[in-house]
Amino acid sequence: MAQIRIRTAHAKEAGEISALCMRSKAHWGYDEAFLKACEHELTITPERIARGRVLVAIEGDDALVGMAAAEPMEVDGAFDLALLFIEPKAIRRGVGEKLFAAMVAHIAQEDARYLRIESDPFAAGFYVRLGARRIGDVPSATAPNRMLPLFEFEIL
Repeated sequence: MAQIRIRTAHAKEAGEISALCMRSKAHWGYDEAFLKACEHELTITPERIARGRVLVAIEGDDALVGMAAAEPMEVDGAFDLALLFIEPKAIRRGVGEKLFAAMVAHIAQEDARYLRIESDPFAAGFYVRLGARRIGDVPSATAPNRMLPLFEFEIL
């Protein structure tokens, strides 16, 4: 595996990042209708990137292999890990762990104390391995009658 670098995203990468999110979601076997319903929440805009909380993982010189985005919540010190997606060919190669650690360090600079994670069911084990604690379930914004595992990660 080539060296992975984590950096803040550039506005011009919005379309490429959005496409990566859709490929990553599709990797888990979701049908076309479900993926279409997810498209809005998986679209990264230049405006979102400009807020400074979208990170990308780059392999080699310029290959985009992952992304993560966080948003502050209304509770002081609380952030939501809004998105974390890995290029399917890079899944299980350590990219997700590096992105997660980089995002935690990034938001810690804004006095983050914990990270809330609404996880795709396929990613639940990943967050447990990283030390997140399951605190319940929340309804999916995409699919009625679908519940998502809810995690919390304490930032020390």
